[in-house]
Amino acid sequence: MELAKIEQLVEKYFDGETTLAEENELRTYFSSPRVAPHLEHYQSLFQFFVKEKEAQFSPSILQKTKNKKPMIGLGLAASMVLFAGLLTFLHFNGKAQNESVSTADLGQFESPEEAFEETQKALALLSSNVNVGMKSVNYINEYQNSKKLIFKK
Repeated sequence: MELAKIEQLVEKYFDGETTLAEENELRTYFSSPRVAPHLEHYQSLFQFFVKEKEAQFSPSILQKTKNKKPMIGLGLAASMVLFAGLLTFLHFNGKAQNESVSTADLGQFESPEEAFEETQKALALLSSNVNVGMKSVNYINEYQNSKKLIFKK
């Protein structure tokens, strides 16, 4: 009779339907030396739970100390590469700026009418881009209005 009850409890245990008292009964059964041969493979599982329940937590944590000397060398090498790149950029950028300061590249026009037309083109381009941006702002305003209607504060 006891074996049939243990088998039922094992079924309930794996279905997740056992109570704490039934689980304690299973632990005591599988801790005893007289376990049925067809249930012996569950014995190690329940003995593991008993052993782990008795285990104590030890708060000591081993901390590995890293050797900081390679990190210093790596940081020094990275800063040297960054400095060399900055010098190279400034050197070539300075040459490009000096070469581009000719009067032909400044956008000077022969007549005021040409300058006025080019200014109108530039302002029209700017206006069209600003209008596109304003359409996006209108969507945001519509979203804000809808949000205020839904989430009345």
